[in-house]
Amino acid sequence: MIPWVYLGKAIIPNNGGELTLSRRDEEFSIKLSGIRGELMNSRVYNSEQELATLGCAHISTTKNAHVLVGGLGMGYTLAAALGATNNSATVTVAELVPEVVQWNKGPLGRCAKNPLDNPRTKVHLGDIKTLLATRAPTYNAILLDVDNGPEGLTQRGNDWIYSLSGLKDIYQTLLPKGVLAIWSAGPDNLFTLRLKKAGYEVSTRIARARKGKGSRHTIFLARKASRS
Repeated sequence: MIPWVYLGKAIIPNNGGELTLSRRDEEFSIKLSGIRGELMNSRVYNSEQELATLGCAHISTTKNAHVLVGGLGMGYTLAAALGATNNSATVTVAELVPEVVQWNKGPLGRCAKNPLDNPRTKVHLGDIKTLLATRAPTYNAILLDVDNGPEGLTQRGNDWIYSLSGLKDIYQTLLPKGVLAIWSAGPDNLFTLRLKKAGYEVSTRIARARKGKGSRHTIFLARKASRS
């Protein structure tokens, strides 16, 4: 069997743990310290793509649309957002860990066909909360895959995003009829109720980890009410 080759590590700010990047032939893996198994694998990305496809479906022909992607990961959500929007759209990706951006500019970039090289891509290096808390209507779609879903795994600071207060602030950053799409490892009925309480029209979709197979992940689709 081909062995894994260590490529690098990164410290997640604010005591979020350590990420380790490894490669085996054309397969890449990112692991998080203290967590059994992998955080990400370059062979398992269908639900990350579905996050963008579903979250951007309403703006496929919208001129000058602006999409915010929370979490670069291995670039699959970013690449799918670029593919789901037209050539006038801008996609901003927010990433907390500088090394993850560098990995995607290096060997990891080939996994999603180097979406950082797309001229429509903008990179925000830092906490996405600074973009989500402005309350200024800015985005047609916000795609969040910054953690394991409503229950934070890598960053307890991410809990604000899923709180009622955070969801209300995010609501204000969406343009009329904008969509907040959130990736989750599984369903969460209480979170659905929280989204509704914050003013969103909510639906959910199931997305398999791989095309037609693998774990069943949940995509929350929260639309800004048309009256807003």
